[in-house]
Amino acid sequence: MLVSNILNNKAISEVLTIKSGDTISAAAAILSEKRIGALVVSDNGKSVDGILSERDIVREIGKNGVGCMSNCVRELMTSSVIACAPGDSVISLMGKMTDGHFRHMPVMEDGALIGVVSIGDVVKARIDAMEAENAALTDMLHGKV
Repeated sequence: MLVSNILNNKAISEVLTIKSGDTISAAAAILSEKRIGALVVSDNGKSVDGILSERDIVREIGKNGVGCMSNCVRELMTSSVIACAPGDSVISLMGKMTDGHFRHMPVMEDGALIGVVSIGDVVKARIDAMEAENAALTDMLHGKV
């Protein structure tokens, strides 16, 4: 299975981004409204300047209090972002996410942002694949193939 398969099966294919100069408060509002865990930081909507997760915000609130909500996204974002490509295998993606302790990974194609894959997307894809395999094996055992 490839990353492109996950992207094609996502309920929401829209890539939500935020500008580096926007406030943490604005980012938190989007995360809450859209019920997502991270935003890609992109000043032009195509490149990846960073990523800001709910974890980043909570960590900063825990260290410095709610005053950070008026800070700019660029102050909290992770600027060294590892991305994947649509042709990458899901196994490779899982390795990158596990090694880097990432819950969200941008998907890039020809230098442009085309999607974001979450750990939840990966788990759902793996469960769907296992269920399909189990159904096929059950059919084979019952001579329905």
